[in-house]
Amino acid sequence: MSDQPDNDIFQLNGRLRPEITDEAMSRALRDSLGHARSTNWDSVRTPHLFMGLLGTGDPTVEEWAHRLGADTARLLDQFRDLFQQDAAPVPPLVLNREFLSDNVLRVLRESYTRCQDCGRDQMTPLDLLITLFTTHNSIVAECFERIGVTAARLTELAVMVEQDGPV
Repeated sequence: MSDQPDNDIFQLNGRLRPEITDEAMSRALRDSLGHARSTNWDSVRTPHLFMGLLGTGDPTVEEWAHRLGADTARLLDQFRDLFQQDAAPVPPLVLNREFLSDNVLRVLRESYTRCQDCGRDQMTPLDLLITLFTTHNSIVAECFERIGVTAARLTELAVMVEQDGPV
């Protein structure tokens, strides 16, 4: 018997299949766990995924932020403040299906589908970034919409970086 279901991004033990993410994406996902803990959430939510992308120094995410006219460190601080909960510190989280919100599960699956549609076997930070902006009812996109930056513009800039590469 296989240790992973067919066509799923998770192994039967609940762990994300390691071969479907590139190294930068793996770092961002691990970083999202730390942001969930530091903001006192008992599960990883989509804003934590975004914080993980901002916190790893990936050149493509840095270039996206530059084209947006934003600083990744400042954005990270703003999102951390926005999603900070007044609660008791949570126990350690692991990158396992049971510690991920339903929206995170959906976003990760959509990111993987996007990478496959682009002819790749491994998700990149840009796959996740673009999916965070294009997914239905995205809280991350909504945060930007509140300050006048549309999801379409956020996505357009990320796609430009994907096509051009980081400068």
